[in-house]
Amino acid sequence: MTRPLVLACGALARELRAVLEADKLDERVDVDYLPAPLHNRPEGIVPAIEERLREEPPDRPVLLGYADCGSAGAIDDVCAEFDVERLRGAHCYEFFAGSARFGRMHGDDPTAFYLTDFLARHFDRFVMDALGLTDHPELRDAYFGNYTRLVFLAQTDDPDLDRRAQAAAAALGLRYERLLTGYGELSEQVVSLDPQRAVA
Repeated sequence: MTRPLVLACGALARELRAVLEADKLDERVDVDYLPAPLHNRPEGIVPAIEERLREEPPDRPVLLGYADCGSAGAIDDVCAEFDVERLRGAHCYEFFAGSARFGRMHGDDPTAFYLTDFLARHFDRFVMDALGLTDHPELRDAYFGNYTRLVFLAQTDDPDLDRRAQAAAAALGLRYERLLTGYGELSEQVVSLDPQRAVA
């Protein structure tokens, strides 16, 4: 049987590797990552996925390690075209926190800004630099004036990342909160996503 491929966002590399190793799937599937900076440019995700999937034989099982990720349903269109499955949810915050819990959190407070381990680790590059705030800190309120708190959805219990996330909250002028999610629904979805075709 052809080894299945997990084609994922580069921002999920550490987490996906941990999930595959924990479930003893790391030697049974191939994994490839698209560039993590696409996390900030959702308009580039679909063309990159399409280009990569065209390289694969049509009978190879593929699991797409993306949620909707701001594509407004375009990733679902690609999934239908290539007959692949993707991770459930609107974005990585949702499947890390769990869909039901994240829905309640966002419903209770739509003014929260979220970080994951990846974004805490690379906050300067993916938030400050990407939004021009490093060179133009006066733009902070234009981007974040409607937010009131930063919620760190922590996948691991890492004091260094906690400090980084606290510093990020301070840089944005937001109240800090931390929620240890672990890998949330990612593990369940990677293991069970179309299992007969992929990782069964």
